[in-house]
Amino acid sequence: MTGAPGELVLAERRGQVLLVTFNRPAKLNAWTDELEDRYFALLDAAEDDPDVCAVVVTGAGRGFCAGADLQRLKAVGEVSEAGRARRRPRDLPRTLRKPLIGAVNGVAAGLGMVEALYCDLRFGSPSARFTTAFAHRGLIAEYGISWLLPRLVGHSRAADLLLSSRMVDAEEAFRIGLLDHLVTTGSVVDAAVAYAAELAERCSPASMATIKSQLSNDADGTYTDSVTRAEDLMLQAFRGSDVVEGLASHLDKRSPNFPSLPVRSSDVPV
Repeated sequence: MTGAPGELVLAERRGQVLLVTFNRPAKLNAWTDELEDRYFALLDAAEDDPDVCAVVVTGAGRGFCAGADLQRLKAVGEVSEAGRARRRPRDLPRTLRKPLIGAVNGVAAGLGMVEALYCDLRFGSPSARFTTAFAHRGLIAEYGISWLLPRLVGHSRAADLLLSSRMVDAEEAFRIGLLDHLVTTGSVVDAAVAYAAELAERCSPASMATIKSQLSNDADGTYTDSVTRAEDLMLQAFRGSDVVEGLASHLDKRSPNFPSLPVRSSDVPV
């Protein structure tokens, strides 16, 4: 695990998986600007690290992230527009080309729930809990959750969770689609890392990046548009080396050896 003892976000390499841990356990990993800067910097670094194929994010101690630090939230009305400017967009985790997997080990509230929903999929322990929290604080549905949540749980369930701010336990979260995997035995982090490691070992980084882009770009389009775009992307895939390696490794009954993603500054298309 890298980082000083008081580091707000820790990073640990587990093979080709980067494990990122919010590290304010005494505050249930409540969100601060400094924590955000450190987390986003780690994601930026992982994006172009050829040895990282997937990222798992979790929280230290009993919580995933309890949302914005309430002590700092008190002063939000005094902050100017210039003071709210960020070096990186708040939804930066959604732009990661590599799989981002949440290991929800406790409460994910407000902004913490949004961060969990920014992940491509979520593993949860029996102690995982979710609450939108915004209506209880006199706030609105922040940071795109009004777009994300209905696509996971449906419109009326999203309305229920946003209007009531009620707490959802792990079993209900799994039943309605907030969690994709409920880990009832063993470590939720280990389960998420094992899943990410299998993606790293068996799946083409370029394919996964393209599929993530398709899921995002096709969310509001028509079926016909999705098919048309897929046909163009399929032709590009057939011209690439990953298809050759994918077929050869299958026929040879061995693990594939796919190339890493090109860095974002590269002219090589993904």
